[in-house]
Amino acid sequence: MIDNFLRPPRGLSEVVADTLRGLGALSVILAAVFFELTDAGVIAFTLPGLVAPRFIGIKPWPDIMLSVTLLVAAWSSVLDLYTRITWWDLVVHFFCVGVLAVGCYLFLARLRIVPTPFTSGFTSPGGVILTTTFGLALGSLWEMVEWLGYAYITSDIYVTYEDTISDMATGGLGALGMGFAVAYLPLLHTAHPTSASAPPMSEGKSRLNRQRSTDRDSDPGSSSSMVCRVSPEKDLLD
Repeated sequence: MIDNFLRPPRGLSEVVADTLRGLGALSVILAAVFFELTDAGVIAFTLPGLVAPRFIGIKPWPDIMLSVTLLVAAWSSVLDLYTRITWWDLVVHFFCVGVLAVGCYLFLARLRIVPTPFTSGFTSPGGVILTTTFGLALGSLWEMVEWLGYAYITSDIYVTYEDTISDMATGGLGALGMGFAVAYLPLLHTAHPTSASAPPMSEGKSRLNRQRSTDRDSDPGSSSSMVCRVSPEKDLLD
């Protein structure tokens, strides 16, 4: 994964993805200067999620989608959009939990804890179910963090029973929808719709050549076998 992180961007889409990561770091500074330190902390909380796709080796378009979603979620908190727009909180939870669940699955796939998409051992239903499960777990963790912030940092954080349940349910639906992306779309740079157990073509050709050589040596009618049988007779005549 270190090689993925150190690899220079290739193409415009990867440059855009890296630019969004830089924008995330800049957002922390802007929030600290023009807003409050708690707002800067909220945006800083997204930085691991912005950098993780680089380590995992996620393709540019899901990388961009994840980064944009995290930045929108963080700035929505700074700009108080969650209280100004009643339905905005649910929209953000749907997409944010969904993309984070995908990132969680792909990260665990890189660690070989879960099957990598489009390799042996991976199934589409399994990808959908695991991604949904990760989303529900992340949604629960999200609500716990909100409660901790409300209880020990600031009472401005909106926390109610109805809000918690609706947020978790909406996030789970988002993870369910994004699970189909894990199941059917190539999200990793190395993902391809072939079995990981299939030997490379060059290795297959090498095995075939060795087998043909063995067959020729064991064939009584082959030229090498004839040489072995004729040579003793020639020595006797000499």
